[in-house]
Order: sequence, then C-alpha cells, then structure tokens
Amino acid sequence: MSQIDALFSPFSLKSLKLRNRIVMAPMTRYFAMDGTPRPEVLEYYSRRSKGGVGLIISEGTTVEAIGAANSPATPNFYGAALPIWKRIVDDVQAGGAAMAPQLWHVGALRDPMTPDHDAPIVSPSGLMAAGQPIGETLSDSVIADTIQAFGRAASAAKRLGFDAVELHGAHGYLIDQFFWAETNRRDDRYGGSDIAARARFAAEIVQAVRSTVGEEFAISLRISQWKQQDYGARVADSPKLLAAWLEPLVDAGADIFHCSQRRFDAPEFPDSELSFAGWVKKLSGKPVIAVGSIGLGNDMASSLVGGETAFPANVEEVSKRLSKGEFDLVAVGRALIADPEWPRHIQAGEPTKAFSADLLRSLD
Repeated sequence: MSQIDALFSPFSLKSLKLRNRIVMAPMTRYFAMDGTPRPEVLEYYSRRSKGGVGLIISEGTTVEAIGAANSPATPNFYGAALPIWKRIVDDVQAGGAAMAPQLWHVGALRDPMTPDHDAPIVSPSGLMAAGQPIGETLSDSVIADTIQAFGRAASAAKRLGFDAVELHGAHGYLIDQFFWAETNRRDDRYGGSDIAARARFAAEIVQAVRSTVGEEFAISLRISQWKQQDYGARVADSPKLLAAWLEPLVDAGADIFHCSQRRFDAPEFPDSELSFAGWVKKLSGKPVIAVGSIGLGNDMASSLVGGETAFPANVEEVSKRLSKGEFDLVAVGRALIADPEWPRHIQAGEPTKAFSADLLRSLD
C-alpha cells in the first residue's frame, strides 16, 4: 500500500463508519437566514459527499443558549433549522459520507461583520481577550443552562440520524474561553490557575452530551492552542500541561480530538517533530483529526490576500504522517471549497482546482 493509499483506508469508531480518512472541516459560510440554512446549503454538502469525503463536519451550528449565536446568517441546531438539517444529513449519507454537526457557542467572540446583532454577549469573565472587556460574566445558572443546551442539541443530532457530534472548543469561542487563562479569570470551580479546573466546563458539556446520546455515539471535541484573538496564544506550553488539559476531557467521555493548527505539520513543542495532533494522540490515547492548511500552500489568513496553486500541496507529507500513525483522520477545508471532488482527484493523481478568496462568496 502506498502512503497516499492510507488516506483512502476505512476508519471505524463507535457510530462512525467511514470509507476513508478524509474529513470535510467545519467552515462558517454565512448562508443561513435567521438561523435556518438556506436551500443551497443542502447541495453544498451533498456535492462534497458525492465527491468522495469520508466524513463531513458541518459548519458551526449554534445551540439554544443565551449569547450562542454569532450572526443571524449562521445556522442554529434547534427549532425551525432541524428539519432542514434532517434533509441535509439524509442527502449526505446517500452520497456515501458520514456527517456530524459541529455544536457551537461563540461567547465573547462576536462576528465583527454583524456589529448590530442584538444577542447578549456572555463569556467566562466578561473578556474577549486579555485586557479587552466585553459583555457579561456567565452566572452559575446560565452555565448550567448552556451545558444542557449542548446536551439537547446532541440528542437532536442522534435523533435526526447523524453519525456523530462535534463540540467546538477551539479558536477562542466560548468553550475555549474557559480553557484560556487570559479570558478565564474566574475564582470558582470553573477557573483559576489549574488547567484541569478551566477544563471543567468542557468536561461537563461532554458528560451532558454523553448522557443524552449513550456510549456508542461518537463525540468529537475540537481544540486549539491558537485563538482568533491571539495567534500566538498557548493553553499548554509543555507536554505535562497538555496532558493535564486532556485528562478531564478523556475522563468525561470525549472519543476524538480534532486538533486545529494553522499548519498541520508545525512542531508543537521544542525537541520534537510531533504536531499538535500527534502530541494529543500520544498523551490521550484517543484518535485524532489533524487540520491546518492541508492540500494548500499557505494558511487561511494568507490565502485571503492571494491566490493558490492548483497543485495539491503537502498531500505526500500528510499521507506519510498518517501512515506512521501520528494522526488518524485529516480535515480539509479551503481545498474542498475550491474542489468538491478533491478526494477523487487526489486518489487518481489528478490536478485539483485552485482556491481563491472569492470562492467564499458562494456555495458552489
């Protein structure tokens, strides 16, 4: 078997049964109306399923909790949106892919493109970043309600026929605001200098989800060191601290860690070539998804100001690391926006279509 073939080997974990190791990464697209996905969203996901991906993780979908919504143009995962999501997941599965919704609460990180959005802003300590106060500090009762909102959304995902669920705990949104010491200044059971305490909120969400979906429904948790507020941010600056961060999440019942880096192959700690995903797998013992500019020559921020080549960059390196067991699945983002049949083209050794920023303005 060649290294590229490793990308196309099956993967199975609990409720997840995948035809290959390629995941469509969650990408906010702003094509909902008042929280309900517009009709063209169905075709957008269906084309990627028919194009050969193994798993589609939806764009971030908001739970029914105070301050969860980023924008009226981002989709909900409750109420009137659920029948649309049922149609989407049925169509995706008919195309051969599995699907998981990504459940999301933005906390203090409101979309700057919709400044007039009137939802309240809530967060662990009323901070968007270090020294940047905004909104309100979450009370104990709202924390409890928010945890239960994630549980309800996960229950709906299972009822609708999704194959798994993902919790968005990365990139400076609410769950990540609890992880990050700069935005979590609480002195109660959810805060403090101890990373295990700051992970308690996420762990209780995982527990609430597990209690509603049962033991055999796969739960993925997306985590990152970097934040949109600070690309250089670190939750854990050593393997010891990373292990302390992961332990309560594993104990709570997380099955998969979706490990977001701006570049998937960047070494996470000095004196080791292991990526963030590689370290998380080593320390947690759980399967991991690697993500970060896979199939492209630069990171997201850079690609918004310049074009991309059509050549599938870094796929050989991705395949080599996958073959060695550094990670289990690979999430592809912008390359799949550009080319819905990216997996088929990669497998056949054919050129792939180029990504450019103007593609973000449509759902082709």
